Amino acid sequence: MPCDAVQDALVEAVRVWPDDPPRDPKGWLVTVAWRKFLGAARADTSRRHREVRVEGEPMPGPGEVVDDTLQLYFLCAHPSLTPASAVALTLRAVGGLTTRQIAQAYLVPEATMAQRISRAKRTVSGVRFNQPGDVTTVLRVLYLVFNEGYSGDVDLAGEAIRLTRQLAAKINHEEVAGLLALMLLHHARRPARTGPGGRLVPLAEQDRSLWNTRLIAEGVDVLQTALTRDRLGEFQAQAAIAALHADARTAEETDWVQIVEWYDELVRLTDSPVARLNRAVAVGEADGPRAGLAALAGLDPALPRHAAVAAYLHERDGDPVTAARLYAEAARSAPNLPERDHLTRQAARLNAPHATGRTAQRGTAQLSGGRQAFTDPIGTVCSPCWLAGPRHLTVTSPPRLAARTHGANVP
Repeated sequence: MPCDAVQDALVEAVRVWPDDPPRDPKGWLVTVAWRKFLGAARADTSRRHREVRVEGEPMPGPGEVVDDTLQLYFLCAHPSLTPASAVALTLRAVGGLTTRQIAQAYLVPEATMAQRISRAKRTVSGVRFNQPGDVTTVLRVLYLVFNEGYSGDVDLAGEAIRLTRQLAAKINHEEVAGLLALMLLHHARRPARTGPGGRLVPLAEQDRSLWNTRLIAEGVDVLQTALTRDRLGEFQAQAAIAALHADARTAEETDWVQIVEWYDELVRLTDSPVARLNRAVAVGEADGPRAGLAALAGLDPALPRHAAVAAYLHERDGDPVTAARLYAEAARSAPNLPERDHLTRQAARLNAPHATGRTAQRGTAQLSGGRQAFTDPIGTVCSPCWLAGPRHLTVTSPPRLAARTHGANVP
């Protein structure tokens, strides 16, 4: 860890010194390396403590209150902070995430996020933490913690589910239920997401017999109850998409038309560029790759995983040369090693001599994604939304859900 801190300080020096050289380079490096070391040590300690408390498989039913972690989430979401600052501070102070991980989740530079967290700390430095924040802010924190735990560097998915269960047991809120359903539906597919050596397994290639049908049934039931209240929110919409994926016995049976409709709802609710990027993939499946590329055309190419989505759609459209170039471009900017390896393999497959002239016929199977993307995305590009769920789910009032179990026994 000390060596990592020194390396991080050197990287920071390369970035900062050309524009703002320090008066004392040695002192600057020592100070920055020490701060990097302390940040990494705090994050590692927080992670270890949570892993000791959390079992690998979240159990169904209401969560048992065994600590005050959830209360800390509410206190860090202090009313004196803006929602964005409260989420960032809570993720850093309680969630155990690094500044870099939080910045990646928010699609902003690490330096920008560091300044945001510092301002939040200064804001609350002189206040009493006796005024809890609102539920919406806490839900956003839990959502990002699960997302990082689901496909990031730190395994906090089980902890996020435990805390969301506790929150659902305390308050009757449709978006709390929606977030819990979303987490359960995504977590149900976790055993099938990776192969030997941590290799990503795209959704269409996953062994669906490995999906946890008990968690799928619970997630669908929680979502169905929330949707009957007719107060749709973004987490319910994401969970509905996940449910539609979870319902398909095979990738070919996925109801992409309904998924596009739910993405339309999600875009209406959030106007998120990530939701629009996910929607472009779904449109490409429902109406063909040309339609998907048209939906992609209006989005910023700098959006994370934009190149990977474009590569997939170009391959489906019979343009392997462009697809290979875009896969390679996407691999260079991949946020983690498994995703980079997957995208590199896709580029190599299309660049192989025998691939010349071959059109893309692999469907969703070629889409992968580490955090929040093709294989299972939750916050960016097809967030863990890319699960699969009930064909009886509709976007008209109120959606009806019917849990499918793929022939397995559900206790």
